[in-house]
Formats: sequence, structure tokens, C-alpha cells
Amino acid sequence: MGKTAFIFPGQGAQYIGMGKDFYEQIPVSRKMFDLASKASDLDVAELCFEENTKIDITEYTQIAMLAMEVAVLKAVEEKGYTPDVAAGLSLGEYGALVASGAMSGEDAFRVVRKRGIYMQEAVPHGGGMAAVLGLDADIIEKICEETDGIVGIANYNCPGQIVITGQAEAVDRASQTLAEAGARRCIPLNVSGPFHSIMLKEAGEKLGAVLEETEIHDIRIPYLANVTADYVTDKNQVKQLLMQQVASSVRWQQSVERMIADGVDSFVEIGPGKTLSGFMRKINRNVKVINIEKVEDLEKLCGNLG
Repeated sequence: MGKTAFIFPGQGAQYIGMGKDFYEQIPVSRKMFDLASKASDLDVAELCFEENTKIDITEYTQIAMLAMEVAVLKAVEEKGYTPDVAAGLSLGEYGALVASGAMSGEDAFRVVRKRGIYMQEAVPHGGGMAAVLGLDADIIEKICEETDGIVGIANYNCPGQIVITGQAEAVDRASQTLAEAGARRCIPLNVSGPFHSIMLKEAGEKLGAVLEETEIHDIRIPYLANVTADYVTDKNQVKQLLMQQVASSVRWQQSVERMIADGVDSFVEIGPGKTLSGFMRKINRNVKVINIEKVEDLEKLCGNLG
């Protein structure tokens, strides 16, 4: 019998209207949006459902995304489905934490609200990111190391897609060298800062102070940390890993490969869009992947997970 993983996307998948049907039709989901509003001192339903520009600003994106993810998660759990393991990409790791039992929804909302603010505040002038397509990770790593200035890998998304981050000039220089080394494309990303770079170390340290005041519960369901691509089963590791995550590479491809090696053959992407489902097709086409972002998608669980 195979295993099931719940996986949660990160920033970039957000859109106006995400989660509205859950809010309107499922009481436990509505409760999560209301809880997010209370924990963040924002009207999160308005942020997610009404036309606005804030939803694409890091300070607000993160709480909006997590509210939607946890609202859907609770609807899925109410149907009687739980995973064998959980994981999330960057911000999505907090969705995995809630699924694992390590953090309550209320605490996750409170921490993520601060995380978004600190990451927005810490964004230095002159930071940038770029997606590198069609080049092996070891070549990208080597070129980043040899490039003048601060540049490194932000995300190992999937084979053929790695994101680099750092000082804008260094990212540009590395992109040029990577293109010469055979990259199919190097695409500058329209982001507000060099996320998952050492340049955001201060934001991670500020987040550490918030995490110190946050209760971490025993982990009922193992989850994988972005920083290590390994399982976290000891609750005493959680705070340090979350603090490091802000300025460290997201090892998503490695995390997925680890889960598959350990017998996971069904992945349920919980949240807006199908970003992780797209990555999954490039990592391993032999596993089952479904996405739950609309109320009617809940029917897929019965057909696919039994």
C-alpha cells in the first residue's frame, strides 16, 4: 500500500478569489479565514476575495496564501483524509506544519504575518532573482560560487528549473555566464526582493524571536524541512529550521525525491494553482498528483485516495 503526502505551494500561486467557495460553503474553512484575520489584525477574507493590489505584496501575500491553504486543509481533514507525510515550498512549509500537528493554525497565522512583514522590511535595494532553465544544478552551483557578489540558489524546483537569488548585478552576471554554459533560458523574476538569499538573514533572526514565543507541539505526522530535505520528527528542531529557511535554499526537488524513495506514490497539492503539480510531472511522472483548490475538487479525494 502506497503512502500519501499533502504538499503546500508558496508565494506566486496567489490570485484574487482563492478560497472563496470554501469560505462560503464550508464552516470549518470559514472559521480558518476568520482565525487568520484575528491573528493578523487584517481582514483576510477581503484580502483574498476583493480586487486589490496588496495580495501580491509579500507582507500580505503570505498570510493570504496560508489562510487559504489551512482553510482547504481543514475541509480535507473533515472529510476524514490525513497524510502519511507533509511538505511545503517556502511559505507552504507552514501549511505542512499545521498538517503535521506541530503548530496550531492560529500560531501559524501569527508567525507568518510577522514573517511577511520582516521579509518585506529586510528587502535590500538592488536584490533580484532569476529562473534558470535547462541546466544541471551542479553547474549552476559552481557558476554562482565563482561569480563576484552575492548570488546563490533560492529554489531547487525540479529538473531543469532552478531559481537563483542575490544582488541584482551578481544575478545578472551569473545569468550571462549560465547562458554561455548552456542554459536554455535565464528569466529575471518580477519579485520584490532576493528571497532565500543570505541578504535576508536579518529577517530570519527577527522571525526567530517570534518563534521563541510560539508553542511547538509533538509532531503527529512527519514533515520535510526545506533547509534539509529531510524529515522533522523532533519538535525541538522546528524553530531553528524555520529561522534558517528564510535565508537558505529551498530543496523542493530533493524533498519530493526523498518522499518517493520512502514509498509515497500519491501527492495532494493543497492550495491555489497547480505549481507543485507541474514540478511533480518533471520530477517523477509515475506518481499520482491531484490538486485541491475548489470545493468540487474534494470529490477527487474519494476517487483517488479511497
